[in-house]
Amino acid sequence: MLLSTDFWVGALLRRIEQGGGFGYIAQKGDAKAGGVIIKVINLMTRQGYLLREAQTQDGAVWMRPIKTDDELEIDNYLQKQMKFDPDLWVVEIEDREGRHFLTEKVEDL
Repeated sequence: MLLSTDFWVGALLRRIEQGGGFGYIAQKGDAKAGGVIIKVINLMTRQGYLLREAQTQDGAVWMRPIKTDDELEIDNYLQKQMKFDPDLWVVEIEDREGRHFLTEKVEDL
C-alpha cells in the first residue's frame, strides 16, 4: 500500500458506509505499515470469506488466504494470524450481498 494503513482503512470504511454495508475495525494494527485482512460476511446466507493483500508478478492483488465460507474456521484463522502478527489490522464487513468494497484488484472469488 502506498498510503498509511490507518488512512487506507478509514477510506475503506467510508466506501462501505456509502455503499450500504456495515464495516468496523475488529483489530487495530500498526498505523503506518500494518497488514490488513478483510473478513466479509453475507448477511443473507451468514457465509463469509477473507481477503488479504499479496504480491504477485503483476503487482498487488487481494486474495483469499483460506478457501472456506465457514465463519468458525475463518475466526480460527484470524486468531492465529493476530497472535503471529500484532501489527495486523482486521476489518469486518457485513453486507446483504457479501461485497468487499475494495477498489483494488481482487482475485476471482
